[in-house]
Amino acid sequence: MEQSQRIAFLGLGNMGGPMAANLVKHGFSVTAFDVSKPMLESAVANGCRRADSAHAAINGADVVVSMLPHGEAVRSLYLGVHGLLQAMDAKTLLIDCSTISASDARQVIAAAGERGIDAIDAPVSGGTAAAAAGTLSFMCGGEEKALERARPVLEAMGANVFHAGPAGSGQVAKICNNMLLAIHMIGTAEALQMGVDNGLDPKVLSDIMRASSGGNWSLEKYNPYPGVMDNVPAARDYQGGFSVALMLKDLGLAMDTAAGSASSTPLGALAKNLYQLHGGDPINRVLDFSSIQNLFRRPVGN
Repeated sequence: MEQSQRIAFLGLGNMGGPMAANLVKHGFSVTAFDVSKPMLESAVANGCRRADSAHAAINGADVVVSMLPHGEAVRSLYLGVHGLLQAMDAKTLLIDCSTISASDARQVIAAAGERGIDAIDAPVSGGTAAAAAGTLSFMCGGEEKALERARPVLEAMGANVFHAGPAGSGQVAKICNNMLLAIHMIGTAEALQMGVDNGLDPKVLSDIMRASSGGNWSLEKYNPYPGVMDNVPAARDYQGGFSVALMLKDLGLAMDTAAGSASSTPLGALAKNLYQLHGGDPINRVLDFSSIQNLFRRPVGN
């Protein structure tokens, strides 16, 4: 069904690219920009219009959606005398899906509000597979009226839309979720390896734990042990997916948030330390975060 809203999509990486493609599939007119020419070409092949700059992309847009790698990129894009907020019409809706600190999100949303622009932070969960399938979960922070304006756009890219609270709340929810994800991925890898070291078949053990009280998302949907599941990074030498480097970024955000609120997060801190140990090898940093399994596996012959 053709939609009347014109969308500018900024950031076309492993997540942003398929998200923009799903907007096109749902009938939105999408003008896209990314500093990476191959990513921009891929978006054009999926039906997006090409823009030569972020400023060109937002020209005439009703909605601006961004999916950028870190807070510095988001601040640089929107804030300051040359930021996009200075060029955006007050009727424009801003949806930032990047995973950044809550303070960065609040700063951007407050600056947008000063210009009369509705804005929300809407980080996502579900990974690249959900981005491609259009089944992402959005955790949103901001005013209710802004979220309701954003809902049709978000529902074209995802299966779940949650209002976590005021500006920045989406980011807090996202890093709580990803801290827990890191913890149970590590626990799953550790338990699987102990079973294998004691003669169990990892697939049989996975089936047992899935049907028992140890069942969790990492075990059931994203099993880290090679040969247990198809169509997960462990089945392709941990290529693709959500990188160790990105998990470390999110765990850093979680620890910063915990420090700011004096929250006790010993398991989160340990998870960060273990991922830092694993990611000390640059080769590992680009692998999917489920490659933490390799931290527990014995060298061949031992």
